[in-house]
Amino acid sequence: MHAHNAGQVALVTCRYCNIKRYFKPAELCGVFGNVSIEALRGKMTCQKCRRKEHIDAELLHLVGQEAVNVRYRRLAEIRFVRRVIWRDEI
Repeated sequence: MHAHNAGQVALVTCRYCNIKRYFKPAELCGVFGNVSIEALRGKMTCQKCRRKEHIDAELLHLVGQEAVNVRYRRLAEIRFVRRVIWRDEI
């Protein structure tokens, strides 16, 4: 069963700058693909300190007052960087 269908929430924490963010699992799946929460730890980058190695991620079931007070980090857009590659003629 997928985390989104089970009502779970992804909590991503940066141990370096001590910031916590809550994400919808369906949006994380759209960005990183259908990966486990453990694999997310090596792929996400903290937007505040720009480090990958200090990221922790876990799935939670929020109930009651916790579920009401959570502010989710939502996906606004995905930007692709265009790279130009040159090669020398022979």
